[in-house]
Amino acid sequence: MAMKSLGAFSGFAVRDVAAARSFYADALGLPVADDRGGLRLELPGDSGSVFVYEKADHEPAVFTILNFAVGDIDTAVDDLEAAGVSMLHYDGFQQDERGVARDPQGPAIAWFTDPSGNILAVLQPD
Repeated sequence: MAMKSLGAFSGFAVRDVAAARSFYADALGLPVADDRGGLRLELPGDSGSVFVYEKADHEPAVFTILNFAVGDIDTAVDDLEAAGVSMLHYDGFQQDERGVARDPQGPAIAWFTDPSGNILAVLQPD
């Protein structure tokens, strides 16, 4: 017998909920609401929401936890940089000086972190 779920949602930890609120609301422009001691981020389009909770000993994952599809990667990077967000540069990836990887086998993508070190990305679908 399969599990009968009422729905599902994703979540991730941060070191400081107040810093996360500021970053996700102000730098990324997402609607953010208080939710049981954490935050609920409303994702663009019909993507749903993500629960963000505080964990004092939080260790960020070494992989991307949240991707944002954008219509124009260069405009998205401009907007993020204008909000004080720096793009990550990885060894082993062909990235331009702004941190955008433009692999012909996949979407153009750029990575950055939130204040807790969680890795996020903007990508322009093919």
